[in-house]
Amino acid sequence: MQFEFNIEGGDFTNAGTASSQVKKILKQLNVLPTDIKRIVVSLYEAEVNVVAHAYRGNILVEISPEKVVLILTDEGPGIPDISQAMQSGYSTASPHVREMGFGAGMGLPNIQKNADDLKIESEVGKGTRLEIIINLYKP
Repeated sequence: MQFEFNIEGGDFTNAGTASSQVKKILKQLNVLPTDIKRIVVSLYEAEVNVVAHAYRGNILVEISPEKVVLILTDEGPGIPDISQAMQSGYSTASPHVREMGFGAGMGLPNIQKNADDLKIESEVGKGTRLEIIINLYKP
């Protein structure tokens, strides 16, 4: 099962819309609440990063019985130093973004904490691609 969403940079009014829709779908599929939480936290953090930092982006959600794969690609400034960006509290968010309560530098660390696998590719001046894999628990 596959779903796709588009994100506009700077559109904080709709930030989290894709995460909410994916949450509803996962509930309908009877995914365990603990897995839903990990998926939605990862997706929300990634979605807000695109809104806060990029011009536009795309989310691809692939749901299988074994795992959920979230692929986010954006057109934006890119990440100059991925290892630095992975440090809790490190942020390049603008003062405007911080005034709205975003940009605390916890997005990527929270994604890492909730994902079973995280791959980040970024090119400065072009954009960033995240691949987040969350394995689904089978009781």
